[in-house]
Amino acid sequence: MTIQTILFDLDGTLIDTNKLINESFYHTFKQFGLEFTHDEVISFNGPPLRDTFEKIDLDKAEAMITTYREHNLEHHDDYVKAFPNVKETLKELKNRGIQLGIVTTKMRGTAIRGMKLTGIYEYFDTIIALDDISNPKPHPEPVLRAMKNIHANPETTLMVGDNHHDIESGQNAEVKTAGVAWSLKGEDVLQKYKPTYMLHDMKDLLEIIGV
Repeated sequence: MTIQTILFDLDGTLIDTNKLINESFYHTFKQFGLEFTHDEVISFNGPPLRDTFEKIDLDKAEAMITTYREHNLEHHDDYVKAFPNVKETLKELKNRGIQLGIVTTKMRGTAIRGMKLTGIYEYFDTIIALDDISNPKPHPEPVLRAMKNIHANPETTLMVGDNHHDIESGQNAEVKTAGVAWSLKGEDVLQKYKPTYMLHDMKDLLEIIGV
């Protein structure tokens, strides 16, 4: 069956927030006298902040989340931009009648801010953010909730992301999945989770839907 619905992770998939995220982590750790390697900081990119900070220091997690978010919001517009060919591809998918949704571990307000800043907000039929669900990715709930909102069929739905949480959430919801080769984690890491497709350019989606 042909793809009729495409769900996207946001950060690292559609919009490049990698430097913003890394700088927000570095700032937070500096404030709390903590040090992590660059590879460790990259590994924190993807899961909900609470999961990351509670594993580091349960007692200080709430304060670290606040520090991170304050820095992230203050510097948000200086760093965030869409990845190459994202806007053009979303526009073409929309013109072809494909339903589009966002499934993110960001809070709704911050997600919408990034989408509006990069000019992609108008293309989406539904947004599922961290504050909309009880169980974040890799649990299937966010993907299932997005599909329910727009009456999508799992057999014709594709979940696209830059992180193994995205691939696993899609697989757990029994939809097709696609990794993006521009993931900060690297294409090889994503291939280990056996996505249905691997995108090397956002325009690859047009070929997948048969354009």
